[in-house]
Amino acid sequence: MKVKTILVSQPEPKIENSPYFDLQDRQKVKVDFRPFIHVEGLEAKEIRQQKIDLSKFSAIILTSRNSVDHFFRVAEEMRFKVPDSMKYFCQSEAVAYYLQKYVVYRKRKIYVGKRTFEELSPLIKKYKDETFLLPTTDKVKPIIPSTLDNLGVKWTQATFYKTVISDLSDLENVTYDILVFFSPSGIESLFHNFPDFKQNETRLAVFGNTTIKAVEAKGLRVDIAAPTPETPSMTMALKKYIDQVNKGK
Repeated sequence: MKVKTILVSQPEPKIENSPYFDLQDRQKVKVDFRPFIHVEGLEAKEIRQQKIDLSKFSAIILTSRNSVDHFFRVAEEMRFKVPDSMKYFCQSEAVAYYLQKYVVYRKRKIYVGKRTFEELSPLIKKYKDETFLLPTTDKVKPIIPSTLDNLGVKWTQATFYKTVISDLSDLENVTYDILVFFSPSGIESLFHNFPDFKQNETRLAVFGNTTIKAVEAKGLRVDIAAPTPETPSMTMALKKYIDQVNKGK
């Protein structure tokens, strides 16, 4: 069956040159965006209940843009002036670049990993005398705490924000040729909103092994999987699939 409509379970990209927009134009398909999950920040009093005193930390580990936003939000709510001496350990260049929203980059001590948390760990180990705070969501990849424990550094995890299932009830009678998922939480949201969901002719495009496992655990079929050596991004995987089914290749 040909593909005409795609629903991506994430917010619409804010950049004009997103590969999704290019996919839409070149493949002549309709691409909609709808976050199946969203993030809500915890209040300062909820952070205090976790016995978190921001003044006790000399370094912050930032794994995502959300962690950046919510650390500085909580600091402001607590009327804590983040000292210029604070060290920032960012999981990727994208996170470090986003940090500029809150600090003057060249005047701060910022250490940047390549992409994964494991790639950031040698930098953290190099500064093992620091006291690290890890502001996170309520759902943390197990590799992060286990890596920090193995490094033998002084660190504290605190939940600054949580992942919440979005209300998708307005989509009840809407169908798409392809649904695109990036996390097990997205699959959880799908079944929370539509307990009787049947895949039928709907194709599922799934990113990452943990998401693939979550799809299969629900007895669903993975039609498009990424990343692969040939299609390292979701848009590349979608393009390859659409080329095959729409053009009969």
